[in-house]
Amino acid sequence: MLRPSRALASAVVALLLTLSAGCSADDADPPEPAPSAAPKPTATAVPGPAKGACYRMSFEGALAATTQADEVPCTEEHTSQTYLVGTLDTLVDGHLLAVDSDRVLGDIAQTCPQRLLDLVGGTRADVRLSMLRPVWFTPSLAQADAGASWFRCDVIAVAGQERLAPLTGRIAGVLDGQEGRDRWGMCGTDQPDSPDFERVLCSAPHSWRAIEVVDFEPGPYPGAATVRDRGQTPCEDAGREVADDALNFQWGYEWPTREQWRSGQTYGRCWAPD
Repeated sequence: MLRPSRALASAVVALLLTLSAGCSADDADPPEPAPSAAPKPTATAVPGPAKGACYRMSFEGALAATTQADEVPCTEEHTSQTYLVGTLDTLVDGHLLAVDSDRVLGDIAQTCPQRLLDLVGGTRADVRLSMLRPVWFTPSLAQADAGASWFRCDVIAVAGQERLAPLTGRIAGVLDGQEGRDRWGMCGTDQPDSPDFERVLCSAPHSWRAIEVVDFEPGPYPGAATVRDRGQTPCEDAGREVADDALNFQWGYEWPTREQWRSGQTYGRCWAPD
């Protein structure tokens, strides 16, 4: 079964400022004014990430709670790009929440996936049938104490098992066309229930392809038997539609596990030979 997407978070280095000390002159001479102290950093002085910034990040780095990855020019090879920078909502009912609280992280975990569609285009099903994924980062606790109050959403492309693909070319609106859906689509090296199955980009060698999404109503997990049974007919129909022979064809179905459901994946995927 497909592993659940993982929620991720990030940070930038907090601004350090040294205060200069005043000094006095000899008693016989008129006192000279002491130099002014440098201003103390405020929340608005703490630098945050920039929308559109690119980073060369590893798969492990994308899964980390925070990141210190340096920005690189987007004309150079990179594996993540920031598409949204927002402000954390840490004040609830008059109480200030920690940057790593479930409430704060839960809000980001809803916002970043929703806004990815605005960037890559296509339909929600096109995004779910692609290897393009949102990841998100927040400041560290120390940076939040220094005044940082941002969150950052990045887009990445999963190339395979624990590998990221370089984000070459234009990402904005890439799933609006068939060429982009073929390049960044989700494919497999074998049928989904095979021990040799590996999820790969459709631009890489493959033999199966994810072709349709089976949606379920959000709520409590219906149970493995229910989500398995409900996807049989739609996936069989989807496999027949893309087959050369409507009487002799193969199809596959990946239904969401309980763990995936809890992480927000309330849908399954239909597969067919490609």
